[in-house]
Amino acid sequence: MKASAKKELQELFENRISFNKTERKLYSHDIAAMPVIVKPFIGSTVPDAIVQPASEQELVKLVNWAIKNKVFLTPRGNATSGYGGVLPIYKGVVVDFYRMKDIIKIDTSNNTITVQPGIIWEKLDRELAKKGLTLRLYPTSYPGSTAGGWLAQGGSGIGSFEAGTFLDNVVNARVVLPDGTLQEFKGKDLELISDAEGITGFISELTIKVMPLEELEISAVGFPQAENLQAFLQSLVDKKIPIWSVLFINPMMADLKNKSPLKTHAGHEAEARVSLPAVFIATLAYRRKDSSNVKESLPGIISSCRGEMLSDDIAQHEWQNRFKVLIVKRISPSLVPAEFIIPLSSLSKVINEIKKKVKQPIIKEGLVIRDGLNGIPEVVVLGFIPSDQRKLSYNFVFALTLTILKIAEKHGGRPYATGMYFAKKAERVLGKERLARINKFKSEKDPGNLLNPGKVNGKKIINIIMGTADFLEPLIRPIGNSMITKIGERPVKSVRGIPADVVWYAYSCSQCGYCVPECDQFYGRGWESQSSRGRWYWLREYMEGREKWNQYMVDSFMACTTCEICNTKCSVNLPIEPSWMKMRGLLIKDMNKMTIPPFEMMSEALQKEGDIWAGYRKNRDEWFPEDLREKHYNPDKKSDIAYFAGCTANYVEHDIAMATVRLLDSTGVDFSYLGKIENCCGIPMLVAGKWDVFVQTMKKNINAVKSIGASSIVASCPACDLMWRQVYPQWAKKLGIDYDIKVKHYSEIVAEKIRKKEFAFPDNNMAPITVTWHDSCHIGRASGVYDAPRELISAIPNVTLVEMDYNKEEAHCCGSVLTLIKDPPIAAEVGKMRLDEAIETGAETVLALCPCCEFQFRVTKEKKNTPIEIADLARFASSAMGFKFPDPSPEVQRQWAVFEAMIALMTPRGFADIMCLMWPELINAMPLRMGGMMRFMGSKLPGMLQLMKPLFPVLFPLLLPKMMPKVMDTMLDKVALKVPMPDYMKEQMPAIMPKVMDNLMPHMLKDVVPLITRPMIDYLRGKS
Repeated sequence: MKASAKKELQELFENRISFNKTERKLYSHDIAAMPVIVKPFIGSTVPDAIVQPASEQELVKLVNWAIKNKVFLTPRGNATSGYGGVLPIYKGVVVDFYRMKDIIKIDTSNNTITVQPGIIWEKLDRELAKKGLTLRLYPTSYPGSTAGGWLAQGGSGIGSFEAGTFLDNVVNARVVLPDGTLQEFKGKDLELISDAEGITGFISELTIKVMPLEELEISAVGFPQAENLQAFLQSLVDKKIPIWSVLFINPMMADLKNKSPLKTHAGHEAEARVSLPAVFIATLAYRRKDSSNVKESLPGIISSCRGEMLSDDIAQHEWQNRFKVLIVKRISPSLVPAEFIIPLSSLSKVINEIKKKVKQPIIKEGLVIRDGLNGIPEVVVLGFIPSDQRKLSYNFVFALTLTILKIAEKHGGRPYATGMYFAKKAERVLGKERLARINKFKSEKDPGNLLNPGKVNGKKIINIIMGTADFLEPLIRPIGNSMITKIGERPVKSVRGIPADVVWYAYSCSQCGYCVPECDQFYGRGWESQSSRGRWYWLREYMEGREKWNQYMVDSFMACTTCEICNTKCSVNLPIEPSWMKMRGLLIKDMNKMTIPPFEMMSEALQKEGDIWAGYRKNRDEWFPEDLREKHYNPDKKSDIAYFAGCTANYVEHDIAMATVRLLDSTGVDFSYLGKIENCCGIPMLVAGKWDVFVQTMKKNINAVKSIGASSIVASCPACDLMWRQVYPQWAKKLGIDYDIKVKHYSEIVAEKIRKKEFAFPDNNMAPITVTWHDSCHIGRASGVYDAPRELISAIPNVTLVEMDYNKEEAHCCGSVLTLIKDPPIAAEVGKMRLDEAIETGAETVLALCPCCEFQFRVTKEKKNTPIEIADLARFASSAMGFKFPDPSPEVQRQWAVFEAMIALMTPRGFADIMCLMWPELINAMPLRMGGMMRFMGSKLPGMLQLMKPLFPVLFPLLLPKMMPKVMDTMLDKVALKVPMPDYMKEQMPAIMPKVMDNLMPHMLKDVVPLITRPMIDYLRGKS
């Protein structure tokens, strides 16, 4: 791409464009693993840039830019298909539709919805439900795929038994054409857009039909043979049974589902195993209003087809897991896709012939279209062959796809889509007349072939290869059949330092994208590198030697907020967050990479005074109420329960700790406060990868609790609770430390007292108030405490609780702490999203119980001027009993001013700015009289400094360690000018800052040196 074109593109998209090499790699693939023997013929699919248009107008400008500069454009929804439709095989620019995800209009009178193309189906359906509507059909990739992507590729999905294909349900679509003009397509003209994969234009808006939301009932039926299944499905069609959706799996799929690992949490299985019989299982979904009709008809049909009604447990299991088509990838760890559409009348013949000719295990999931092509019932079969992409055998197993497609075609079928691989079969997929119309339209509107070249019509070399492979299929088939396929998880050894289990998970990741939309690290930034899916793919590239660690990807692993929502979304039940935790220790502790810089300041403060806020240990207990000291903070008193307040409640948001002890005391809980012997719980060091500091801290805390004779901890901070509840026991076991400490959150204790009628809130004179509840990640998803806080709120007189749309397991993360200290502006956007959800409920106040969430919300409220109050749960509850507490907001803002300035300082730009304020001292501190020499060259031989520039990146790492001790006092003075530190923090800086600099500078110097070179030369020349 020419420099002028690049500059123009940058000006058009500003921060919504990436030329980053790592990012471009992550946008160069789709859900499928390309066979190694095919890759050389396709060449590099790494684009020159990725852009993210936010409007139709920007799409128009982009296409006109491409025409002017003759640059190829490849559209990308969420890359959830495996046909190569999103691969930029001629490089150019990938057009990521992520930011075009708005709902434009919901028309309840006509039952339609108009949306932008990048909206995810699950999000869309959730908004429809608020209006009493739902989708007529949706893809099996519903949690991860986009509306525009499904129209561009075409297809059918769940609900297609009644609703037909997706094209049948599209009213119209607005499209940016390859000539830069806009056109609306409807009726038969939509055939020029559907299945065309973006070669005829980029969808900018589409209107689809929806239907009233009604309750569904689910039934499951088992059949011993394919013939029985086919007869059953045909009877449903012939007898016009009012079924909305029909799905089925084959016996092999049932067997492998039984062998697939369950979802886990904290190392334990977090769901019950439902054993499926090794038969063909059909799952039926129908409206409750049709239940009598369906249930009267089914027994006779099932009996005549030699079927058996399966248990409700199986029916619900299959329905609840209907989006986990790829679950068996966990035990492969790769799958070779073979998807096709056949007439229902050919189903058993196709299944039986595939079984006869393909000796590899084949798993199949199918869905039925009652009125398919030409009004004939059809079946979409999503077939997969387990394999391992790391092995040569994968290439030969992949070739069996051609065997399966040939069988389907022999019986009147066709591939599911064309994409890059099956362009030679485009006439079968699209029909002769329709393909001709598409080609004619393409040649007229896109003579330069700029929009998604190489798709539908294919790339010549790929067409030749696929054609040759098709011809040689009978010869290749025996080789593919002879390959040995192993089933089951097999983490054997680490690769390039990556732990063996993480290696397996990286290849098991289905790349489905289900983890992407709800990840706050991703939606705060919007780039693939910030998603779990992106990290898994990057690890594959790293392990195969095609990538090296850089700070960009280290930061991606480190910036994960540990909210755990990815674990709940994963289609293959991967333990994602625990894997990232392992990577933190590997990267920082073992590989000596740079952690998020503010963690270095926290680490030194923690080791010095026991907290992350650089407060003195002697001041840790100043907040404790005087009237409760004798009862709950008496050195002579022994109690079984110890209250662990945590750093933020002890030093910043005092109201949390004060209110918690008031609440515990009022409910009759006998406890002791740890006070000055308490240390930070250690979670900042755990997530920072500084595991040696974490272990030291954990040991101190365990000893502190034992020293006061306690055997139980009650916490107010969810992160502290998580450490004592889950993490300490795991690490204690690993380190051989005796650990028998029990943990409860104060909300659990109070809720239990309320349930047992041992405590009740007294009547109060509060004005009636409506509140909403924020489920903090570490007390919710991480520890499973959902009901207790709600019970507590509901027990307070004059309070009405309303729920946010995303709550309990689905609750969105607030964006703190990792985002707040890594990218403060992004944290404000993430926090605003959550606070906007709270505002939508109509609540006056959002309640939370996490000090970090509350800190983040208060900072966001200030930054974004958000009109809702933030209150701590304990404070809110204790206030209802008449207790008074200080307002934490002023202290939060003061502390954040310090942190925000410190975060800006601890960057290459920040350090460079500080150094530029102290040139006289730095030059004088140079060893071996180099400072004098530099001054001489600056005044007498200025050209020499320019000649020395290439040496600076080598000299500075050698010189700076010797210079810094001499200039540290000056540096601290300059830092004080930029950071509004309180006195207690300033006092500690001489002890803390040298260690912080020692830890950060070796990592940052390569980025700092280019920023200081010109200013230093200017200073030496007397220009500044």
